[in-house]
Amino acid sequence: MSSINLTGRDFLTLKDFTSEEILFLLDTAADFKEKKKKHIPVDIHRGKNIVLIFEKTSTRTRCSFEVAAHDLGISTTYLAEGSQIGKKESIADTARVLERMYDGIEYRGFGQEIVEELAKQSHVPVWNGLTNEYHPTQMLADMLTIREHYGKLKGLKMVYYGDARYNIGNSLSIVCSKLGLNLVLCGPEKYFPSKELLAECAEWSKASGGSVTCETDIAKATKDADVLYTDVWVSMGEPDEVWAERITDLKGYQVNMNVLKMAKPTAIFMHDLPSFHDKNTKIGKEIFEKFGIGEMEVTDEVFECSQSVVFDEAENRMHTIKAVIAATLGL
Repeated sequence: MSSINLTGRDFLTLKDFTSEEILFLLDTAADFKEKKKKHIPVDIHRGKNIVLIFEKTSTRTRCSFEVAAHDLGISTTYLAEGSQIGKKESIADTARVLERMYDGIEYRGFGQEIVEELAKQSHVPVWNGLTNEYHPTQMLADMLTIREHYGKLKGLKMVYYGDARYNIGNSLSIVCSKLGLNLVLCGPEKYFPSKELLAECAEWSKASGGSVTCETDIAKATKDADVLYTDVWVSMGEPDEVWAERITDLKGYQVNMNVLKMAKPTAIFMHDLPSFHDKNTKIGKEIFEKFGIGEMEVTDEVFECSQSVVFDEAENRMHTIKAVIAATLGL
């Protein structure tokens, strides 16, 4: 029986959680995953209700929260275009209305300050489904996937390719430094995380034995890597005009088979999705027509290869989000 109790806690960024608490959530998620496979009910929060605020659309986050909540016996309300949050009603007022009706609030959208304000103004757990700065639920899914594959986390080498200034790069830096992985952020120097965040990660790494370093040379970064990770070159909500700059700057950091071969033979490929690995999307077709590039951050060959675990990650979003909801509402 664990002594860790997360009841009533907000889940805004993994900066707020100790390594022991993060591992507890991974263990809880693994337990839920096993029970789901065995069709063992886990509806421990029957009669509760949560609200899902989506200012940015999603496939995995929305489906994960809704299925996880349903498995726990919880009803959900989805708010998107119909919400007045930040438009006709302030964040503070919205939070104080919703806490009267719901047992928990999820927010997926823009600035981290919005989800922080929701948490400040309400007395129920608030969960970050994604902001510009952080994506903590994705990190739990990533770590669970890696642990399932390797049987451990501490000491593994992960390389993240591309733009590391936003939610995925920031959040990988935090979780790897707290759990003892050795993360290399590989890309042009102007795409590295802030010096302030890297300094924080250095302190967490002292305790965990991990590290976070930055590298512009793709061969040096990839040598002996256990995990290769990338993300789309333009984040959700950014204007279309940034595509030309990003493609120019990041095309040399595409994860292709040559890069995969630089890593350990046992290395796995990860991506938080969606991915522009072919032209089978509206945006993919538009980018190909404008710039003549049919595969962006990762080639289709790598995305579809046997070393790719991207759909394991996608499934694990549900199990780890279920752990977050259950633990913060009370196990």
